Amino acid sequence: MLAQLGSAVISALLAAVDGESASATELLEKLVSRNSGTFHTAGVQSIANTMEAELKALGFTTRQIDNSAIQRGAHVYAERRGKAPGKPVLLIGHMDTVFEPSHPFQNWERKGRTAVGPGTSDMKGGLVVMLTALKAMAKAGELDNVSLTVFLTGDEEAPGELRQARQGLIEAGKQARAALCFETGIRGVGQDFASTARRGFVGWELRSSGTAAHSGQIFTERAGYGAVFEISRILNEFQSTLREPNMTFNVGLLLGGANAKADRSGTSSVTGKDNIVPSEALARGEVRALSPEQVARIKDRMHAIVAKNLPGTKSTLTFEEGYPPMAPTPGNKRLLQLLNEGSRAAGLGEIGELDPMQRGAGDISFIAPYVDSLSGLGAIGTGAHAAGESVDLESIPRQAKRAALLIRRLGL
Repeated sequence: MLAQLGSAVISALLAAVDGESASATELLEKLVSRNSGTFHTAGVQSIANTMEAELKALGFTTRQIDNSAIQRGAHVYAERRGKAPGKPVLLIGHMDTVFEPSHPFQNWERKGRTAVGPGTSDMKGGLVVMLTALKAMAKAGELDNVSLTVFLTGDEEAPGELRQARQGLIEAGKQARAALCFETGIRGVGQDFASTARRGFVGWELRSSGTAAHSGQIFTERAGYGAVFEISRILNEFQSTLREPNMTFNVGLLLGGANAKADRSGTSSVTGKDNIVPSEALARGEVRALSPEQVARIKDRMHAIVAKNLPGTKSTLTFEEGYPPMAPTPGNKRLLQLLNEGSRAAGLGEIGELDPMQRGAGDISFIAPYVDSLSGLGAIGTGAHAAGESVDLESIPRQAKRAALLIRRLGL
């Protein structure tokens, strides 16, 4: 119970967060004013250097993990041993944004309690919430009472080779007692929300082939049905039969004709004429689901649908590595309960459990199979991934108070 901390400790932590509010906004402006689009590795490096310096000042032992081999920015790893025995609490986040230097949306702008700028809420605001909570714990004399590990990735928005890029994070998760993710928080009607579950995604590619022939021969034994009717059959059956709770299926790219080509960025080309039966069709998309079992079930059903080829056609379906799901567990729900104990003690109200359909995939999913996990502890804003992205500056101390109390509680 949070009461074990005592009212004096709780009050000291809350006051210490309030004392950090002005410097938190200054730090956020500093971070947002530096471009750290995923592919701007020098920019990501700048954020990594700043975060590493901030953590060192709090007594963490730090190192950076080089990702130049996969053309991505560095990760930051930090650890700090506390007095209490046992495993550390793992704090995670990411330093990159979706806004590359070529994007017109680049600048920080303060508008009262709102700040507009790239990464304000997703998730440089979350990095500031994390640091504010840790600084408050240090000021209140409580940081030494918890063992901590921090892992900040440099490529969450467009990761490189996933298993290589996330191996260190996975190992950190296996060694932790709990994992807390500081990605952007969610505000509903009169209530903040956190995530005990997140859907993962897996990409897929479907290729159909047929016999090129004059259009007048379509549906004959010689010409068959052509690649476009075949791929249309498959996609229609996907749409009509795959649906189930907590799962979505999407087609993001579709080509039909001849010489269908698409690179990994989505740049594509195809040729065709209205009087030729198409010999090629290509579709790409993704499946988002809530558990590994659901992903496996959907894959099996997709393969069975693809195997029912129309006459004169053939199709192949392949899957590519994606983000695993963060399945809902009793341990994750317990972390939300503990977060709520602190929120109520701070007079900040009840935090709801976010519907997993309302949040995308994230790095915490890689470690969720090994440790109780909670996501959405970062700053709260609007418009993530789009020009005009903003953060509610008043959410930073609110979220930092909750985080500081939860981290300290997990040290008991």
